[in-house]
Amino acid sequence: MSYELYIKGEPIAKKRPRFARRGNFVATINDQETEEGRFLFEVQKQWGLPPLNSYLSIEMFFCFTIPKSASKKKSHQMEVGEILPTKKDLDNCIKFVLDCLNGETWKDDSLITRIVANKFYGRDPFTKIIIVNFGKNENALSHIS
Repeated sequence: MSYELYIKGEPIAKKRPRFARRGNFVATINDQETEEGRFLFEVQKQWGLPPLNSYLSIEMFFCFTIPKSASKKKSHQMEVGEILPTKKDLDNCIKFVLDCLNGETWKDDSLITRIVANKFYGRDPFTKIIIVNFGKNENALSHIS
């Protein structure tokens, strides 16, 4: 069984937490709570199922906006995939998605046995997530292409 989530807008990369001293204590500050909330809101509108509790394979596609400052030539190269985005780390984009979806679409991210991710440029930015739920009784290798 596979599920697809499509979130419009610029892909978001996980930021490092900041720390601040508060007397004898250290406070952790999460600057991304609003972004996480918006992302999760979009997911919840599409999901509507209880969290999955079996082996999962995740495929992610991160489409970034072509910069307005790019020349026509570079813009075309970006659109056809000759130039790929390098501003945001792919692993941070993956972390953001996994952190947001943990507990919502799957019980725990330890159930994920395979992750494939791609980032590229396009006219309309989005994040697309394909979740393949292959159950605990199925052969995990049968879903690897």
